[in-house]
Amino acid sequence: MPSLSPRLAEIVEALPLAPGLRVLEIGCGPGAAARAVAARLGAGHILAIDRSAKAVAQARDAGADEIASGRMSVRQAAIEDFVLEPGEAPFDLVFAVRVGALDGRHPEAGRRALPRIAAALAPGGRVFVDGGRPLRELTV
Repeated sequence: MPSLSPRLAEIVEALPLAPGLRVLEIGCGPGAAARAVAARLGAGHILAIDRSAKAVAQARDAGADEIASGRMSVRQAAIEDFVLEPGEAPFDLVFAVRVGALDGRHPEAGRRALPRIAAALAPGGRVFVDGGRPLRELTV
């Protein structure tokens, strides 16, 4: 299990994770939360995305074992441009921590991001962002 800051550990703990879920993390940074989620998904999968090529490279390097096991993948993408790849299954759970498009810092990006998130969600899928105690759920 990767070493998480107390805040990230609290956020991962608060997510309604269950074995077999498909999870999307928006703004993964170096991938610490994604690796912690992957450890809890059993046969599930987490896709960690970030707009930064440097962050994606860091997440790929740090998550090499999780990627090799098939529990995690990493992709460079901004959420306001995100689309499922051909044949890619939708996600049961989406979460984001300190993502400007979803925390109000970049409202125009947020207006473009929400329909992209909705299009990537499985029926009954849920979306969580930081800013609650420790998370709040978004309706998309």
